[in-house]
Amino acid sequence: MTAFRCRSCGSNHGRLVLDLGLQPLANNLLNEADLARPEPKFPLRLALCEGCWLLQITDIVPPVKLFSEYLYFSSFSDAMLRHAAETVAKHRRDRALGPDSFVVEIASNDGYLLKNFVAAGIPCLGIEPAENIAKVAIERGVPTISRFFGPEAATELVQQGRPADLILGNNVFAHAPDTNDFVAGLAVLLKPDGRIALEFPYACELIEHVEFDTIYHEHVFYFTLTALLPLFARHGLEIFDVERLSIHGGSLRLYAAHRGAQTVRPAVTALAEEERVKGVASPRYYDDFGDRVRRIRDDLVTLVRRLKAEGRSIAAYGASAKGSTLLNYYGLGPETLDFVADRSTAKQGRLTPGTHLPILAAEELARRRPDYALLLTWNFAEEILRQQQAYRDAGGRFIVPLPEVRTV
Repeated sequence: MTAFRCRSCGSNHGRLVLDLGLQPLANNLLNEADLARPEPKFPLRLALCEGCWLLQITDIVPPVKLFSEYLYFSSFSDAMLRHAAETVAKHRRDRALGPDSFVVEIASNDGYLLKNFVAAGIPCLGIEPAENIAKVAIERGVPTISRFFGPEAATELVQQGRPADLILGNNVFAHAPDTNDFVAGLAVLLKPDGRIALEFPYACELIEHVEFDTIYHEHVFYFTLTALLPLFARHGLEIFDVERLSIHGGSLRLYAAHRGAQTVRPAVTALAEEERVKGVASPRYYDDFGDRVRRIRDDLVTLVRRLKAEGRSIAAYGASAKGSTLLNYYGLGPETLDFVADRSTAKQGRLTPGTHLPILAAEELARRRPDYALLLTWNFAEEILRQQQAYRDAGGRFIVPLPEVRTV
């Protein structure tokens, strides 16, 4: 690639992995009035750094445009609430956290996770850049400040006497366009014996299970352990443990501390070796990804066209960011899909980015009874299929698009 510069190591050696064309901002849900003016779209291309093997998108949209107002509220997902409660219980147990501890969560959303620390009497603070969501968290009793995280914010907290025993970041690390700035901020904020725990979609799951719809402008990076070890070392931090999680189609939970503060556990060595054997640090691991994405696209488009030719009605479920990438790349819009159902009241009444499908309440699926519903939030399939049992009992079927097209 020409004009490539890795946002982690600075290498100029990059390789294009997948081009998803011009895409709207995946969480920029529209109102009817927005249709009177052009909708901004930006190139969405995934590239591989051949210096440190970090996957990253090539075209960055300013974070203020992306996150100053946000319409994703974690509390609308039962699975996310369960995961948050289990995560907090684990951290409390592992770190023996109590009233003298201080926990900071970066991108704390509506307080869905930190509320568990509040209930346990453990001092905590959320840092949430989206003002509308930070306001909801504060109203729920979760201490929250609305700003972007980096060394400046971290320094201010330390100067206030608020260094962190535990720093959490669930599904935020990949969103920060200046990843060195983000990790530098972690190093500043962390107490000498503190721990960092970050969760993010695992890039090996993306590649091996063709999860291309996790690619959108908010997700700047797609991490492997191979790419992260040198990034953390650059800032005096050390990854000492790692866990595989099933959530979001396959994620990693990474633990880091100041260099030498924790013993590096066997899981880190084991995963690094697993990635070495797979060839994560070589172009061949990524070479046929684009071809596999296009094959799955062809399979789904062929199925949808056949169903429409048979006179079947089709809707979609889940007005998600991943759904936006899939619909816009596949070219599926109002001529194919009648509407999108979603549980989030913040999204209902809006229109999907690019495709301009109306977003209706989740209950509308059972009421309107389309023959098929394209499950855009396939990563929560079990939860959604259970919630939509009435629709299924009435004869409705779901189309699951990934990792292979199937109907249930």
